[in-house]
Amino acid sequence: MKISKFNIALVGLGLVAPLVLYPVFLMKVLCFALFASAFNLLLGFVGLLSFGHAVFLGTGGYITGYLMMNTGITPELGILAGTAAAAILGAVYGKLAVKREGIYFAMVTLALAQLMFFVYLQAPFTGGEDGLQGVPRGELFGFIDLSDNMNMYYFVFAIFLAGFWLINRTVHSPFGQVLKAIRENEARATSLGYNVNDYKWVAFVISAALAGMAGSTKTLVFQLASLTDVHWHMSGEVVLMTLLGGMGTIFGPFVGAATIVSIQNFLSGGELGNYIHIIMGIIFIVCVLAFRSGIVGEIQKVIKRNFS
Repeated sequence: MKISKFNIALVGLGLVAPLVLYPVFLMKVLCFALFASAFNLLLGFVGLLSFGHAVFLGTGGYITGYLMMNTGITPELGILAGTAAAAILGAVYGKLAVKREGIYFAMVTLALAQLMFFVYLQAPFTGGEDGLQGVPRGELFGFIDLSDNMNMYYFVFAIFLAGFWLINRTVHSPFGQVLKAIRENEARATSLGYNVNDYKWVAFVISAALAGMAGSTKTLVFQLASLTDVHWHMSGEVVLMTLLGGMGTIFGPFVGAATIVSIQNFLSGGELGNYIHIIMGIIFIVCVLAFRSGIVGEIQKVIKRNFS
């Protein structure tokens, strides 16, 4: 896969961004951008709408938080454990869900996610409604202090780049071409000899693992794992991020996540903070009605129309 000058420029911007903007805000954007990108792999490139993807975000966060608080492992191992736990849960849920199509797939994922929500609510290791508070960030590789926000930012940025690279590589691989074929015409993909359920299951597991990685990273950033991360509201929020940025595009989820997080951050301290869910709903309606391709999708259309 060729590395374009555009990609190099984006990496350069990411390296200097904490010198201009608040690192914790940037880390939040990167965590949700990775979550949205993982979700977009499933929705945008396979055509599977999951209404319960927050369960993988929360699972990664809970596992990482619990291990960091009780075992003293290093943060990179904590994140790997959270990612693995989300992948295992995704493998189980995927086997149950990918046999269904359309709204039935969406409802199965929502039902399974709600099941885990109540498990985490009652489970002793999650802290219930209080969650896991004061999760230590630890020391990366045993000697890099992540309590320093700048060190933590570059760690989060590296994780985001790794996850983003994996998604990009998957989409542009022969495996990714089959996923797109399934999205466009599943019956034709089946007639060509592909076992579409196996392809969808693998994509589901990859998406769940990366969502868990985002949740694990988010827990270290904010030193908190809570029920908010497994609630169905979070699943709806990632749908909004993906649609707003541009479903089925590589950079769309990042733009959508950055936009939503920025709006939430701007409104939370003002008088409109009590109406933030209403505002998010209005944005969702406008996005669906006015520009269904999302921000990045519409920009790509304009470029193609005027410069191709």
